[in-house]
Amino acid sequence: MLETDFTTDSGSARLLDLMPIDDGGHALRPMREVLRAVEGMVGTVEVELRLEVRPDYARRNLRPRRRGPLGWCYVWGNEVLVVHTDIELRLEGDALVGTVTLGAGERRYVSLAYTKGDPAILPPLGRDAEERIARTIAWWRDWTQRCCYDGPWREEVLRSVVTLKLLTYALSGAIVAAPTTSLPEAIGKGRNWDYRYCWLRDAGLTTQALLTTGYHEEAHAFLDWMLHATRLTWPELQVMYDVFGRTRLHEYELVHLAGYAASRPVRIGNAAYRQRQLDIYGEVVTAAHAAVAGNGRLDSESARMLTGLGDVVCRQWRESDSSIWEVRGPLRHYTFSKVMCWAALDGLLKLHDDGALVLSSAKVDGFGRERAAIEQAIEQRGFNAVLGSYTSVLDGDKVDASLLLMACIGYKDAGDPRMRATYDRIHQRLGHNGLLHRYERFDGMDGVEGAFGICGFWAIDNLAKRGDLDAAERRFRHMLSFANDLGLFAEEIDIASGAALGNFPQAFTHVGLINAAVAIERARG
Repeated sequence: MLETDFTTDSGSARLLDLMPIDDGGHALRPMREVLRAVEGMVGTVEVELRLEVRPDYARRNLRPRRRGPLGWCYVWGNEVLVVHTDIELRLEGDALVGTVTLGAGERRYVSLAYTKGDPAILPPLGRDAEERIARTIAWWRDWTQRCCYDGPWREEVLRSVVTLKLLTYALSGAIVAAPTTSLPEAIGKGRNWDYRYCWLRDAGLTTQALLTTGYHEEAHAFLDWMLHATRLTWPELQVMYDVFGRTRLHEYELVHLAGYAASRPVRIGNAAYRQRQLDIYGEVVTAAHAAVAGNGRLDSESARMLTGLGDVVCRQWRESDSSIWEVRGPLRHYTFSKVMCWAALDGLLKLHDDGALVLSSAKVDGFGRERAAIEQAIEQRGFNAVLGSYTSVLDGDKVDASLLLMACIGYKDAGDPRMRATYDRIHQRLGHNGLLHRYERFDGMDGVEGAFGICGFWAIDNLAKRGDLDAAERRFRHMLSFANDLGLFAEEIDIASGAALGNFPQAFTHVGLINAAVAIERARG
């Protein structure tokens, strides 16, 4: 819920924005409503309301229909948007416009209720709107009280878990990477992607963030959704799915839109769904291992599916892929992809040892052999002795910030000499202003992207795990300085100005914040 105060020469007013939550079935309510309440606080304030609806990415021009005391509505196909307000509206062209002067204590409401394929519901205003506001406040207060992190950055951690909850599709538990599309990673360039999908890449770290803050129900719902959605492509996994588990996410350009700050093209859909990314197998298994740790056995179907993922890893880990960063270009043998293949087999063997799933002796031996072979390849070909660092690709000479995760997932101890050397080399080559780019540029895309938010938090996680607490806390405070006034982070950060770049807010960045704060608190003991 958001409060915004406005001060003018004649007085002040407060605007309250929310999406009402009705978790108890008190009455028939719209499933999707944006409710705004504006109240005069001091003196008098003139407020103008203006609404222009452009559905289907502004490919439709609609005029509202007046329904008398029921307000106004927009209809297209099987979709309806109902506008209900106690501010008198008039039609100016295709826009609805209304003006009201508020004195101290006077309140007005406007409700937008959206329906697709169901009966449209008109939400009452006045006392009923106040009840919806009160119930929503109570629901969020109750939900946030479940957060078990109680360290020095509780407010920032809580802001981040609330963000993850807001990015969760309530009907399935799927978590989208961001709620926006085509906000540019480089202003005026073509690095513009649609992130309104669910990436398996994020699974392990997201599950960890939810579990360590006490949100077990959300973590298990996310895991259940993953295991359900991946049935469509099992035993192989797809990079991403939509919130319904659909797999065909064709990418289109909306040529009639100019884009944010003239950053074209504007895209819907994401062609990366066709890529091969081997790291996702480790992410799903890591998420499953974290979710069931200490909670008994997996059900037989989940155990069968996870075991099948291990078989795919054994067959494919020697192949090239597009990496965690979805590089659009030639496939390469990315070191981190091999690390996550190792993590997949390691996680399955740990689940077996814990009794959460039962592997045959042949599977145990086979997974163990392949895990050792992957580790040998990483240590012999993924570490460049001359450079003194693990490298982005096998037999390479460039670094990649994803290699910091080798310590976060338990492949290497953060204090290991090779990890310390890799940490130093990454900061030497990718660090600017206390921030980190994700890799040395080689993707061939137009424009230079900003620093990648979560990479800065991975560095903090490394410092905490190796016991450098003072440095970890300094860097954490520095990273927090790049949040906006609401504590929200985008995908990337402009090195020069500190401005947000890319889609917003970005779940992955907030996951990194949570896990870094927890790592610091654990290191404190």
